[in-house]
Amino acid sequence: MKLMKFYRQNWFFIGGILFVVLAYFTGFFGDHLSHIQLILTYSYMAMLVHQFEEYGLPGGFPSIFNIAVNGEKNVPERYPLNANQVMINNVFMAYPFYILAILFPGAIWYGLIQVGQGMVQIVNHGFYNNFKLKSFYNPGEASVVLLHWPLGIYYIWYVVSNQLATPTDLIVGFIGAWASVFILWLGPVNLLKNKQSKYPFSQNEFYGYAKAKLLRLKNTKS
Repeated sequence: MKLMKFYRQNWFFIGGILFVVLAYFTGFFGDHLSHIQLILTYSYMAMLVHQFEEYGLPGGFPSIFNIAVNGEKNVPERYPLNANQVMINNVFMAYPFYILAILFPGAIWYGLIQVGQGMVQIVNHGFYNNFKLKSFYNPGEASVVLLHWPLGIYYIWYVVSNQLATPTDLIVGFIGAWASVFILWLGPVNLLKNKQSKYPFSQNEFYGYAKAKLLRLKNTKS
């Protein structure tokens, strides 16, 4: 139980360590992977950076989502996001989703869904969250713009220019990328949200970027 509690509070830091391990692996042993597998591994690594940006440094995504986006002021430390829920979403659901594409590189349609999943987050991180926060940046935005989009564009160019993707692959990939937002994130959030959750975020986990602004929003009467 203590080990799980530690992991629940630190999974994004451990993900950062995993990123470093993968960086060494791709650097020294990347020639054992096909080019498509290498791209998809980089996409997985981009997701790890994305999670670290949201929850580690600068962090603060839970408070932005709960307070600024959803307007929760009574129990924002545990609703609608809570610490257990985000661990399940980001690790036990997202990790297999990304890794399966690496293991089955011939499933081009699935690879398109994998890289597309990171790209479609430009909607919330690039626009919606900034609008709600009245800011030009929110945690997660930099990795979407600087990692997910370049990698996604390169993967799409590679499979199309090498005639590896059929029109069906492209259609399924496009639809699947958007569907993944609901399957991996929005659906579980709605299913697992609980105002009496036993897993609130600690103050260190909860606040990060724009803490002063979010505290003002939390304490402002409706």
